[in-house]
Amino acid sequence: MDKPETMLQAAERVFGILQRHRVDAVVIGAAALAAYHYVRQTRDVDLGVNADLPTLRAIVVALRQAGMTAELHEPDNADPLGGVIHIHGPFGRLQIVSFAGRFPAVIEDALRDATLAVRPGSPLRLIPLPQLVALKLYAGGIKSKADIVELLRRNPAADVEEIRAVCKRYRLPGLEELLAELREDQGPS
Repeated sequence: MDKPETMLQAAERVFGILQRHRVDAVVIGAAALAAYHYVRQTRDVDLGVNADLPTLRAIVVALRQAGMTAELHEPDNADPLGGVIHIHGPFGRLQIVSFAGRFPAVIEDALRDATLAVRPGSPLRLIPLPQLVALKLYAGGIKSKADIVELLRRNPAADVEEIRAVCKRYRLPGLEELLAELREDQGPS
């Protein structure tokens, strides 16, 4: 992020707009990875939500009324996401990523279990590590799998059994192969 403080203030403003539409959110994406000790270059903050298209459309109107440039990308039938709002301003870029109708359980569970704030006093909560791993498995692809291995490498105290249970509950395959890769990378103990 070019201006982390400005970006977080903007994300908190967006969170307030979401709340007025009865939509709760957790921080996902690269900002969440950084909170779990895996810093990647990023210029945005992603907020994971469960919001249907009419609600997302209403949020876009409210964001524009608040002086932000906002554009909704509506999903097609094959889209793994329920819609994405791209928000631009002097702060940089924010995204609201809806999993409604696609993978809502991960966001519901994350909202219930989230305890870490992005900073003291912030209403923004970080997605818990098990749900972050689940989102990465859901996304698939080489980069997401590499992110999971790196997340687990950088969080050696992570509760792997809890992560396994979460991924199993969501019926997400592939975690065991990534854990085996991590063990191979770490060598004999």
